[in-house]
Parts: sequence; structure tokens; C-alpha cells
Amino acid sequence: MRPLEGFSVVELGMWVAAPAAATMLADWGADVIKVEAPTGDPNRYTLRHVGQDIDSAPPFETDNRGKRSVVLDLRSEEGKDALERLLERADVFVTNLRPGALERLGLAPEEIRVRHPRLVIGTLTGYGWTGAERDRAGYDVSAFWARPGIAAMLNPAGEPPPGIRPGLGDRTAAANLVAGVLAALLRRARTGEGGVVDVSLLRSGTYANGNDLALQNFFGKRGRTRPRTEHESPLYNSYQAADGRWFWLVGLEGSRHWPGVIKALGRDDLGTDERFATGKARRGHVRELIAIFDEEFAKLPLAEWAERLDAEGVWWAPVQTLAEVAADPQAEAVGAFVEQPGMGDAPPLRTVATPVGFWGVDEKPRAGAPTLGEHTDEVLGELN
Repeated sequence: MRPLEGFSVVELGMWVAAPAAATMLADWGADVIKVEAPTGDPNRYTLRHVGQDIDSAPPFETDNRGKRSVVLDLRSEEGKDALERLLERADVFVTNLRPGALERLGLAPEEIRVRHPRLVIGTLTGYGWTGAERDRAGYDVSAFWARPGIAAMLNPAGEPPPGIRPGLGDRTAAANLVAGVLAALLRRARTGEGGVVDVSLLRSGTYANGNDLALQNFFGKRGRTRPRTEHESPLYNSYQAADGRWFWLVGLEGSRHWPGVIKALGRDDLGTDERFATGKARRGHVRELIAIFDEEFAKLPLAEWAERLDAEGVWWAPVQTLAEVAADPQAEAVGAFVEQPGMGDAPPLRTVATPVGFWGVDEKPRAGAPTLGEHTDEVLGELN
């Protein structure tokens, strides 16, 4: 039995954040009804939005598997009435519409709670429900990466912000929303009352950036992001092997890992070099030490360094391409990927699993993503 068997979820979402949260609930057993406008979730056409003449949308399928799609025109009384009847039967309502849009539809959380006091309402916005910018549009690149200071910390000062891959902030916020929804359901089991779970990309981003923001708030400043050749911890830095592959040393506890690193390098002489004899000394000579490491690591391919580093108990990780991740046996072992049925007549899709597994529970998706309005008649028929 999956953990959320018997729970009913209504999703009024689009793009990634709210749909991803609802997909996690569906994977865990909930019956998720995805309410869409007659034009559909714009993420259905994600590749067309960037100029590709392709109907397939693997990202949409990933974030919408296991749901039932219902088309409702919420501008009509008939559509509004159907949604109300769905909410009356539901345990959870998940949405990422902006506050103003929900208010115009009569779906502001305080209004819904009057009509459905046991309902748990999970709202995911760019900038929250309060403040002057609550209705500002917010994709994850703006509200999660740019506004909370994450993008500014990724490159050294003076360099332009890096390119941001899509969906990373959305899925982080989605997991936050799921956690809040589950906590609200636990509270409802004790009190009988529903509640509102308020997650924003902005607050998710500031939380994710907590280390640097804690230092900023404490000291009134934060140390600059350094170029790789000047990293403040050479044992916690990236290097390139002879075959061109990059990897990361992750010796955060420098003194603990220092003996193993120099032994793996065959450079025991570095242990008696006054410039590197202590952690404090190494910190004062990072450029010299990184240059030495660069020279040494460029002598052998990564496979040989892997054997040497592992033999000395040195912590490290390869910088993998997406193709390497997709073929990584450890990723496969932890259940990082699942094969889900294709949408409509599409072939099966191998894609990412949700980040949480439950021992003894079958994690195979029960259904793929629905075609637009695929279950409208079925679901509305259940309301009669």
C-alpha cells in the first residue's frame, strides 16, 4: 500500500512547481485530478515555446504522471461549480496561480476555507501572499535563483551570472510544498481542521542559500566567490584529469583528508613543505597548492585517480554529463529513474523518480501523464 492511498488531491497548476508537487503525491498513492483550462497547461508545449517543432514534452510527462486531466473553463459558472464539487470531496488543493488570479476566481485560501474547512490548501507562488510584489510573475530563474542571491554567488565578482538550468528551483519548492501539505494533513488528523500551506520560490531560495545569508547577516558581509585557481580550500575544489574529465575533491575537513590526498598523489614531500604543513598555512598559499594539484592530476586519467583516491579514503566525485548520469549504476541502484507509460500513444518514457523512496513499496508509476481532458467525462461523472 502506498502511503497516500485513499487521499484525493485537486491540482490547479501549470508549468513545473505545483504540478511537480502533485506528481509526488500521485506517486505516493493519492488520486490527483489535474484541472486545466481548455488550452491546457502551457508546459504541454514546452519545446514549442523555445522554437522547436516537436509535439513531445518529456518534462511535462515527468511532472504530470499518474494524474487524471479534467478540462474546466473557470470563467463559466458551470466550470466553477464543477471545481467546487471536486474540492468538496478532496483532501488537498494544490495551486501555483498568483494571488490576484485566485482572488478573481473566488479561490483565495480564506474564501475556500469558509466553504471547505477540512481542505488542506497548498499554494506555491513566486513571491508569497504578502508584500508589494506578491503578484509579480516568478519563474524559478527569477524568484529562486536571482532574487535570493544564489545566482550572484555562483561566479566570481565581476563576471556575469551563469546560465541557469530550468526547473531546479521549482522542484526544490515543490518538495517544500509537499512537506508542508503532509504536516497539515497530520494536524488535520488531530484537530479535524484543514489549513493553508504557503510556499514561495523566494523563501525557498533564501532557505537554500542559508549558509551564505547566515554569514551575511552575522558579519554584515560575505566573502567573495573566488576563481577555481584561488579557492580558499584546495581540498574542496575541482580538478581535471589527463583524459579531460573533471572531478571534485570533497575534503571539507582539510586536516583529516590532507595525508590521504598527498599519498594518492605520490607527493609525501608536500607534507613537510612549510607552506602546506597546517591548514592555516595552506590557506595562505592556495594558489601555489592548487597549481601543484593541477599539474599532478593532469598526469593520469580519471579512472586511475579514482583507484588511488579510493585506496587512501579520499572523498571525491566525478563531474558527470547527463548521459553519464543516465547510465550511472549507483543512480540506478538508488531508484533515481523510473519508466512510466507514454502519454497517449507515445512510447514509454524513462525519467526521474521522485526523491523519496519507501522501503517495501512498489515505486513503479501506475500511469503516464494524461492527454488534455482525457478524464473529464469520467471525473465529472463521479460527481453525479
